[in-house]
Amino acid sequence: MSREKEFVKNTFILSLGRFLPKLSSLVTLPILTACLTKEEYGYYDLIATLVMLVIPIATMMIQTAAFRFLIDCRGDKKESSRIITNIFFVTIPVSIVASIVIQFFFPSLSVWIRLLIAVYFFIDTIHLTLGQVTRGVGNNPAYSVGAVLLSLTNMIMVVVFVLWLNQGLLGVTISLVIANVFGSLYLAVRIHLTQYLNIRLFDRKLIKELLAYSWPMVPNNLSAWILKMSDRLVINAFLGVEANATYAVANKLPNLLSIAQGVMVMAWQENASIASKDEDAGEYYSNMLDRAFCVLLGFTALLIAGTPILFRLLVRGDYDEAYDQMPILILAMFFFVMSSFFGGIYVAHKKTFNVGVSTMVAAGINLAIDLLLIKVIGIWAASISTLVAYMVLYVYRMLNCQRFQPIKINYGKQIVSCLVIAAMLVMCFMQMLVFDIINGVLGVGIFLWFNKDLMKQILGKFTDKKRKKG
Repeated sequence: MSREKEFVKNTFILSLGRFLPKLSSLVTLPILTACLTKEEYGYYDLIATLVMLVIPIATMMIQTAAFRFLIDCRGDKKESSRIITNIFFVTIPVSIVASIVIQFFFPSLSVWIRLLIAVYFFIDTIHLTLGQVTRGVGNNPAYSVGAVLLSLTNMIMVVVFVLWLNQGLLGVTISLVIANVFGSLYLAVRIHLTQYLNIRLFDRKLIKELLAYSWPMVPNNLSAWILKMSDRLVINAFLGVEANATYAVANKLPNLLSIAQGVMVMAWQENASIASKDEDAGEYYSNMLDRAFCVLLGFTALLIAGTPILFRLLVRGDYDEAYDQMPILILAMFFFVMSSFFGGIYVAHKKTFNVGVSTMVAAGINLAIDLLLIKVIGIWAASISTLVAYMVLYVYRMLNCQRFQPIKINYGKQIVSCLVIAAMLVMCFMQMLVFDIINGVLGVGIFLWFNKDLMKQILGKFTDKKRKKG
């Protein structure tokens, strides 16, 4: 199978593991908001937030090393066993300590709930590690099925313990524990985990090598969190909760691109890593960059063109100010997704330090612009700071990647395309029917023109299938 087809296949498989859990979360949301008190829901949100912050710091992101290092030794069971064994040598004791410490964040909760939170943190860390190991050994279908199984189990348990038995926050924590246990057991069985674990393979030198790769991802993870959350924190502090709600609504459409980004990154990291040692790696990366740019630019143009219609269909209430922020944030998401393309090449070449530095720079720029302009231009400061930060992130990574992996980039094409998109933004702001029609024509035209070769391939395969059936 060609690398391109492998990338498409992995993207499709991994998308199932991302989108179906999102769907189950929509089912549980009304149950949780209806059955939990505001205080209980606040604790539930705090638990989720602490998971994102504490686990990466406690584990030094060593589970990311499992994925990258296992790719290089696929088919070599002995070397895979060395890596997996030493990954768990670090993960298990560290997660136990973190689980004990985490209880001190919830002194007002009952002993049973705090105990369950500790168990959840431990099991969730193991599940995250198993997920990266599963991807590393090349079993993406198992990874996606595991994610779906975890989400469905959690949804069923929430219905049982929260809706039927009315156990509140206790029921939520029980649901999280049971779901993660089921998800972890499934992955462990599917990859035959016990065949890879051997205490005699403990190797301090290998652990140091794994941590040398993974620890730069910790500041990257924290910076990425700051990059996404700083806007809301600054808006809430200076403009109030209502302005924060407006900004949250403004992010709804742009988040469609960010969801696609999550799937693309997982698939691209694997393909880029496998291709990194090939003689034609530079040519492959160049072709994939051009394809990714064309596809994402086309969808960005369509999304901006469709903003007037989508806003009226999806948004209710007094959120008119959110409309003006949407096109800016859509373009910001375009640069964020494109920067993730180069992030995949960093991972492929094990340049995780560069990933962390670039994200930290972008987070610093975002926060600085927010603080400087929030009192001057209000909510616009958040949208503009996000756009500038992601543009800098993309340009920085694009130029920095050339130092260790030369890639052919059509700078003229990218600059002209971005100028056209900028013109579409201006027309979208005008909120006039004639400009909306022009944007609609431009959006469809840009998508078809930049992706004409891809459309021909899709139509060609569709025609071939009809002929075979005929």
